Order: sequence, then structure tokens, then C-alpha cells
Amino acid sequence: MLIMSMYDVVVIGGGPAGLTAAYLLSGKGKRVLVLESDSRYVGGISRTVEHDGFRFDIGGHRFFSKSLEVENFWTEILGDDLMERPRLSRIFYKGQYYSYPLRAGEALQKLGLVESTLCMTSYAWAKFFPHPEPKTFADWVSNHFGKRLYEMFFRTYTEKVWGIPCDQISADWAAQRIKGLSLSSAIRNALRNALSGGNQPTEGERSQVVKSLIASFRYPRLGPGMLWERCAEKMMARGGQIRMGRTVTGLVRDESTGRWTVTAGGESFECADVISSMSIRALGQALGPSMSPTASSAAGALGYRDFLTVALMLPDKRHLSDNWIYIHDPGVSVGRIQNFKAWSPYMVPDPKLACYGLEYFCFEGDGLWNSTDSDLIELAKKELGQIGLAEPGEITGGVVVRQAKAYPVYDDVYAAHVETIREEIAQRFANLHLVGRNGMHKYNNQDHSMMTAMLTVKNIMAGEIVYDVWNVNQDAEYHEEHGGSGLRTVPQKVKG
Repeated sequence: MLIMSMYDVVVIGGGPAGLTAAYLLSGKGKRVLVLESDSRYVGGISRTVEHDGFRFDIGGHRFFSKSLEVENFWTEILGDDLMERPRLSRIFYKGQYYSYPLRAGEALQKLGLVESTLCMTSYAWAKFFPHPEPKTFADWVSNHFGKRLYEMFFRTYTEKVWGIPCDQISADWAAQRIKGLSLSSAIRNALRNALSGGNQPTEGERSQVVKSLIASFRYPRLGPGMLWERCAEKMMARGGQIRMGRTVTGLVRDESTGRWTVTAGGESFECADVISSMSIRALGQALGPSMSPTASSAAGALGYRDFLTVALMLPDKRHLSDNWIYIHDPGVSVGRIQNFKAWSPYMVPDPKLACYGLEYFCFEGDGLWNSTDSDLIELAKKELGQIGLAEPGEITGGVVVRQAKAYPVYDDVYAAHVETIREEIAQRFANLHLVGRNGMHKYNNQDHSMMTAMLTVKNIMAGEIVYDVWNVNQDAEYHEEHGGSGLRTVPQKVKG
């Protein structure tokens, strides 16, 4: 097997974390090679897929961060190709659309007098008689919003996304993912926006904004993939290299020199440091016997939640302004609908056309995942009609995009497995650096993933572990003074 030229750093994965690291390292004179398993697209889950002139964002990516360093990185890469876009998200429930964040007057009007009274009574009951020890997602949300609003606006969508009943998901996850949100704060936010005339927060106020409540965000003109394609180009202009269609199958460390040999696509590459953003499960397979049986078993036990997008093309008769719509209605399987044209008008080839992306959450290999593209397109057309966004006969085209390992799965033992792997890497493979969502098995957003890469670059340049990247928290902040594992608490099954 041919050993290629030696590198300072080999980066596994050309997603946000991998390309951020490669771009920064190449700018510091490091010889960098990126190995990307996709044969066509960079960006990972933040890629933009193109089909017949239509562009699809895999999951929907708002470019807004509390980290100025991340915001400046985006500006440096794309400049004027980053547009400021209005944010509009709505919830669909029982034939009605509700603004998100909630608008008190609108919600009460649409729910009607009787239902509104029942919701407020349920909310008051929860305030006076909360569950004393909320252990589950259902308990926590019911305590904060009342059981009736929990059933309406939280339960169905959460169970669609994670495939776990809400009474089996840990309350810790609800406390983090719904951090800063409450019925009263939603009402106050709506009133504040109305009184301020919709003015945007200043830079000083930005760090205090609850991310889910932002009124606008930046977005690349041709989708998030545009940013990462440009990043890859600029990285190569600095001397970095990228190989597409290269899945890493082997990682061997020379104990005498500490250098790595990385095998991918029948070739091997030698380097001083490896940055890995591929899934920990795949990393364990690549390390093979180099990893202890205990750590290898822990890596193999980690699971993932997958999803697929069915993109449907049609004439733009309804002129929707929504970026996306959360489907809380239990009568359909779709979990969320993207309106790509609202993200950027350049995502469609003709202003008279629209493209909706219906997202279905599933597990790789299950019935939905294994359905034929034609069956999935028919299902999406039918459910789009049920929701009332289009008649099936209006659809002029469709395409299916599958995304494996979209979300790390968090059962009641995942934290212990990740900790086992972390300890082994820290003790035996100091020059193997884990970054990103799948690389760390953490439910990181795009900016969080980038921050793990930025800190890793600082560690490599320092020649030692100065920053613990595991302490990049859900608000994209780094708490150097904080101890603990830094593991992000996301859907975790309640222990029996």
C-alpha cells in the first residue's frame, strides 16, 4: 500500500468542524489533508444538495451564534454572500398554525375561549401543584407549561424526532433544550418585540438572547453548503488538500514516534496529529485492535438517529414566508417542513416556483428508511395535502435525500460509554482530537462544532491540551473554569 506524502495534520470529515480546523491550520502554515467520505459534497449535515437547479439545506441552518469568533469566521469566508434573512417558524397543530415563539393573543384566539381557559387552568395547576421530582421530559414540560400545552406543543414533535416516548426521556434534556423558555417569557418576548418595533439586539445584548427567539439570522445566498465549499477552496489556496470519496478504514499509531498512519480508499497518509469528526462508532472500527476491548465495546454500543428529506417542487401559489414549520399533528408522520425559498430566494431556479422539504425522522434500516424513493415521494405528497399546503396534483417533481447519523442517540448508558472513550484517548492517543457532533457524540449545533475545532487548533499549535473542548456548552461558550465531563445532556432514557 502506497504511503503518501507526510502531513502535519489529517482531518477526518469535511463538515463544519473538520473544515474549520483545516482552514485555520492551513493559515498557520500546517500541512493539512482533509479526508471526506462523500464523493461530491463537503459540509456534512450542513451541505447543500442540488437537483435540477433546486437547492436543499439538510436540516435547516440558521447562521446565528453567541460566539463573535464564529460570526467573524463566517464573514471572513463568505462576506457579502451572507444575507440577513427574517426568521419565521410556525407550529402546525390540528389544522391551525401557531407562531413560534408563541404569540399570546394569537394562540388564545385560535385555541378558542374554552380551550384557552383549560390551558391556563392547567398551567396554573402546574404552578401550584408541580410534580415534586420531575424525572421525565413529560414531567418537566408539564411543570413549566401545564400538561395541556405539553400535549399540544411538545409531545408529538419530540417523539417524532427521537423515537422515544416522552415519559422515557430524561428531564435533564428538557431543562437544557428548553432553557430560558417558559410560557411567561414567550408572552413577555412577544410584547417586547411589539413595543420595540422589531429592532434587533445590539452586540452587547446578543449574548443574552435565547437562540430559539431570534427574529433574524444570516444565511448563505446558495445555502450552507456554499460556505463550506468556499471554505474548502480557501483552505486549498492556503496549501491544504482535500480528498473526496475517502472513507477512513484504518488508524494506526506508531508507539515509538507517536505518528499516525491513516488508511482511506486504498491509500495511506502519515501525519503527526489526527482530527476526527467521523462518528465515534466508526472511529472505534478504524482503530481496531489499537483500542482496548472495553473502549471498543463502548464505541460500538453508541447509536444514532437518522432522517430523510423528501423535497417536492411545485408552483409557488401560496407564497409562504415560513423558513420551516414544525408538524405537531399526530395524524401525519412528517416532523418538519422546510420552505427552502424562504431561506434564500436563490434556492429555487425560478421565482414562480417553490420547493418544500418534508423531514421524516427514522432509524437507518427501518421501514421508512428502506422505502423506495417513489413511495416516499407519494407519502410526502399525500401528507402535504393533508396539512393543506398543496394538492398532490400540483407537485411537479420530487427527490429524496437520506441523512444517516443526523443525531447522536442518548440512552441511559451513553454518557458512560463516551467517558470510557474519552479517558482512553486522553491516556493513550493524546494526538487524536475529537471534534464536532458525531466526532464527540454530542448534540452540537453548527457553531458549537466549529468552536470545538477552533479550540483544537489552539491545542495543536500550543503542542499541548490547553483547552478542554468538551466544555464547549450548548450556548457556544467555553467555561475554562468549570470542571465535569462537559457532556451535553440530550434525550436520555429514564432509568427504571
